[in-house]
Amino acid sequence: MTSTLPLVAAQAAPRQIGEPLAAFAAEVADALEARPDARLVVFPELHLFGDDSPDRQRTEALQAAAEPLDGAFVAGLRAIARDLGIWLVPGSICERGPAGELFNTELVLSPTGGIAGSYRKIFPWRPHEPYDPGSAFATADLEQTRVGLNICYDAWYPETTRQLAWMGAEVILNVVKTTTPDREQELVLARANAIVNQVFMVSVNCAGPVGRGRSIIVGPEGEVIAEAAGAEPELLTAELDLSAVARVREHGTAGVNRMWSQFRPGEAPIHLPVYDGRIDPATWTPQHRSPRSTP
Repeated sequence: MTSTLPLVAAQAAPRQIGEPLAAFAAEVADALEARPDARLVVFPELHLFGDDSPDRQRTEALQAAAEPLDGAFVAGLRAIARDLGIWLVPGSICERGPAGELFNTELVLSPTGGIAGSYRKIFPWRPHEPYDPGSAFATADLEQTRVGLNICYDAWYPETTRQLAWMGAEVILNVVKTTTPDREQELVLARANAIVNQVFMVSVNCAGPVGRGRSIIVGPEGEVIAEAAGAEPELLTAELDLSAVARVREHGTAGVNRMWSQFRPGEAPIHLPVYDGRIDPATWTPQHRSPRSTP
């Protein structure tokens, strides 16, 4: 039996910092009406951290809103996921780190109200963003698949998606807050990252008047599954065929390209001076997901 992941990608305008979470809970419930069988709902980067219109992302406001992941704000988000019985990505939040850092952190919340995964943005959009960079890639295991966590500008660095795919991610959740004309290039990157790693890409941008919209869901051969034509609020729905990743990797993109099977046993490593590292054929193959209980 083919396993699938029905989802909703919510292209929505940011909510203001400090707005009661009851309004967001209603927004999530409304999103589910677009696809009642959805198991996953994804919102854009910093969806709950808007600051006026257009959003200026004032450092002072973001700093003041930051909390650790065990704080009351995240507890409220966990309750929303639990009450609705879904996997929820509420975009990303302002996380206060243990040494006072300000992180831009993506969360995956489980249907039981647990934190299934968290990721601190490794590539803040400098010099425009005030966040401290994270230092670790992250995935989260849903019932039938592993998702990779990725925030906006991360997608411009191919190493991020490659690493997540190597870690076993079949679906990359790229939450975005692009307010600038380069959303056009990001659409190309979403398809390119899907193609060269043979994964699904879910790139969810915020709506106008703050964001440029044009959210997109891409399959593991680069095919567009769903796409928002403009910046207006829109709910993209899809049912991802999770067997497609294994099928494409076995038979090749367009029936010919099998990048994850490039190397043969015993071949010499390829040195990568820019990383002070190497590609080792012995460790090239992606990791396999081990089933685990829901947090």
